[in-house]
Amino acid sequence: MCVSKTTLTVYFDPPFWVGLFQRVDETGRRVCKVTLGGEPRDQEVLDFLMRHWGDLRFSPPVAGEKEAARLPNPKRMRREARRATQAVGTGTKAQQALQLQREQMKADRKTVSKARREEQRERKLTLRQEKRRQKHRGH
Repeated sequence: MCVSKTTLTVYFDPPFWVGLFQRVDETGRRVCKVTLGGEPRDQEVLDFLMRHWGDLRFSPPVAGEKEAARLPNPKRMRREARRATQAVGTGTKAQQALQLQREQMKADRKTVSKARREEQRERKLTLRQEKRRQKHRGH
């Protein structure tokens, strides 16, 4: 059975509000960063989730510590929840996952642009060759 835990952290990263989705399952931790614009209300965040959940592009999984099988003490859970809401920014695992996603997207862009450059180089070469043939055709 695949158990997955997803959390959403909304924080202000001037000048925009940002949502950070973190999904933890047996493969590891995956994150997705979304710019929300102005300060979102709870209903707007829920509406965004319902409409765009399938469109979110999560990072490749980053191996991390295993989640605890047992639920912690309720008082401890409340303390941890309070700390999580007071914390500003992203966790280090999330930052690593975002960095990995950025590097992957950069590599994808690099391969696409290289292919496009090569294609243009080939097209220019064929045009030059065709021009040369046209010049010699009249003799």
